[in-house]
Amino acid sequence: MCETSPAGGNLAPNRWPTGTFMHRLRDELRSELLGLGTLRSFPPGHVLISQGDRGTSVWILLDALVKVTGGVENGVEATLAIRVSGDIVGDMAAMDGSPRSATVTTCGRAVCQQVKGPVFRSFVTSRPAAALALTQVVAERLRWANQRRLDFAGYETKICLARVLIALISRHGRTTEDGVSIGVPLTRAELGMLVGAKEITTQKALRELAAEGVIRRGHRDVVVKDLAALTALADLAFLAKPYL
Repeated sequence: MCETSPAGGNLAPNRWPTGTFMHRLRDELRSELLGLGTLRSFPPGHVLISQGDRGTSVWILLDALVKVTGGVENGVEATLAIRVSGDIVGDMAAMDGSPRSATVTTCGRAVCQQVKGPVFRSFVTSRPAAALALTQVVAERLRWANQRRLDFAGYETKICLARVLIALISRHGRTTEDGVSIGVPLTRAELGMLVGAKEITTQKALRELAAEGVIRRGHRDVVVKDLAALTALADLAFLAKPYL
């Protein structure tokens, strides 16, 4: 059962992760948008959005981590993306009225702002800066999806995994005593879905990277101990400071 409270409460963080929709908005636009909806909290495992539904509400993630999954007719499901505080989900249906294209589930206790679809659409269409921010977010999602398709076509699973780990670190990573965590709690199966590989294949690649001293596997976490080695394996240019 979710909890509700008036919009515009003090639960929203003052600083938003780089690249998120809320980070891209000016202070006055953030305040205006947060005044248009209802503040709600949910337990772990709560489905915010179900694939195929006709709802149009937009969810602003104030203090939340969610996974975006999709399934096809034969029952196969894939993890498509991870969204964090400052991101929005449900905006596609709000803008074009189409059925939900994916399912969004909370990975932990989540605090979100629910904005009705027509209200969000009116806000975006009447605020050019907000429309630009939304366009930038959609473009970033498309680049992520295109890059994953290219990776799957051009690299073996171990290299695809390295590239996904680097992508997660570059946006969500956090320093630890012995390296940098990917910053999001993912099971081996969920990592495999992001990589486009079966869980057993992903586990094999993780074991090899751990044996080589490149990573340390934790419970629903991966800590990269040798970022230079991982980026070399991923066939990517080394990022001197890719994480917070």
